[in-house]
Amino acid sequence: MNAARPRILRSVRIAPGLAYIHYLEPAGIERLVSADHAASVLFEDALPIRDIPSYAGQRHTPGHYWSATTGLMMGYESYLESKWMKLLDFDPDVAAFSAQPFTIEARDAEGSWEHTPDLFVRRRDGSALLLDVKDDNRMAVPAVALQARRTARLCQQIGWGYAMVGEPDPLRWATVSWLAGYRRPLRAGKGLTDPLLQLAQTPLPIGELVSFQAVPELARAVVYHLMWHHQLVFDQSLALQDHTHVQTADVWSDG
Repeated sequence: MNAARPRILRSVRIAPGLAYIHYLEPAGIERLVSADHAASVLFEDALPIRDIPSYAGQRHTPGHYWSATTGLMMGYESYLESKWMKLLDFDPDVAAFSAQPFTIEARDAEGSWEHTPDLFVRRRDGSALLLDVKDDNRMAVPAVALQARRTARLCQQIGWGYAMVGEPDPLRWATVSWLAGYRRPLRAGKGLTDPLLQLAQTPLPIGELVSFQAVPELARAVVYHLMWHHQLVFDQSLALQDHTHVQTADVWSDG
């Protein structure tokens, strides 16, 4: 693990009603920006503002996740946070996201406060979303609820969306977690992409689609890869099974 990063911009005296954001540029240079100017900063490119601790016996399960959206490894603090990274990675409306993107230092009528959000999301339409990931049973804790209210107010001021999220929908998580195993660039089976997309111009069950190939096991992995990358689309409100119908994305959208 990297050594703790020095905090060099902590002498700011914050007047009531003001907020500042500390972040690290991709080159590792720490910057300070007022909330009034935060909307112009590309926080999706920021380095993590703090290191995630890892030690024997800790309750959380930190680790690293490789994002197909950004092509980068990202550190997470807990398994729950890694779930939301996968969900964001699968979302076609997400252009980029970063973890531990900055630290907020602010002062309001209730006093001074500081917070490092879990995830910053940049959507393809240019809008932004800030996420805090919490266990469901902690969301009602007064200190956590206060932090959420403060962060939500600040995001509204900046022009961002904000949400505190817990356990994702079980069906959606089951689908995304399965397909995530096939998110990496294709090596073996790459030549099957065009034939499978051609066959799927008409909706077909996954089992039938792969049965047309000489090596169905390899074709199945390619199908899941195409589903992750939304080149093959399907009804995500239903459980993913062998009889799930898939169809080439451009045909689906035209229909």
